[in-house]
Amino acid sequence: MSFFRAAGAVTMAAVLAFTPVSASAHPAALRVLNYNIHTGIGADGKLDLARTARAILGTGADVVGLEEVDQHFSARSGYADQAAELAARTGMHVFFAPIYDLPPEQGHHDRRRYGVAVLSRFPFLRTENHQLTRLSTVDPNPVPAPAPGFAEAEVRVRGERLHVYATHLDYRPDPAIRRIQVAETVRVLDHDGARAKQLLLGDFNATPAAPELAPLLRRVRDAGPPDPTYPAEAPTAKIDFVTTSGGFRVRDAEVPVTHASDHRPVLAALSVR
Repeated sequence: MSFFRAAGAVTMAAVLAFTPVSASAHPAALRVLNYNIHTGIGADGKLDLARTARAILGTGADVVGLEEVDQHFSARSGYADQAAELAARTGMHVFFAPIYDLPPEQGHHDRRRYGVAVLSRFPFLRTENHQLTRLSTVDPNPVPAPAPGFAEAEVRVRGERLHVYATHLDYRPDPAIRRIQVAETVRVLDHDGARAKQLLLGDFNATPAAPELAPLLRRVRDAGPPDPTYPAEAPTAKIDFVTTSGGFRVRDAEVPVTHASDHRPVLAALSVR
């Protein structure tokens, strides 16, 4: 979720338009994408997960962090298992890390889950769903409490073991919860050790200059361009990130132009040292 709001409609031509980093220009690059998919609902307000999958495939990404992913959650996403469907449509492995795990709606049998996910062309060696302090958006009287939804997936790329994280920080204008989440995120990253190769992907719901992000952006390197990512139709704020730690070189990076979500994705072509 984001405290920003998008509005208006776009044409199908605009929905399908994007300008990915050239795969031929960097044949050995690891292509890393972060994308808040808005549960498959585009900037035009229409649910179309096939369009989301096309946007991901069009970037040629090898590893993807996803936010706002539904699993049998509600009518807004057709009660689909979006993580499994995107894995099938992209031909990638998937690890889904729910934030919420709720009983089925009346008349349905599957539990309702919502969270983040990692897609990868490389098999997972290990996965974990870490906790962060959150203010629930489904509890009418929320209080700060630990909750899951901070995904970690380990993969092996060209002989190197990489830790891939996907996260979604608090969306509220008050930075208090994000400040706590940043401290907790740094502690989780530090647990891997100073020499670990890490990719932290996510919707941070704050711009790079936000004071509450400072400890995190000292711990990791922003590998994305300065271009804004939100709202998708006419972005004004960079709140979506691909960040690295532990020995990556950024070859190229961009924000592909697509309206398959209310956010635009962030793509970075990286060398693994």
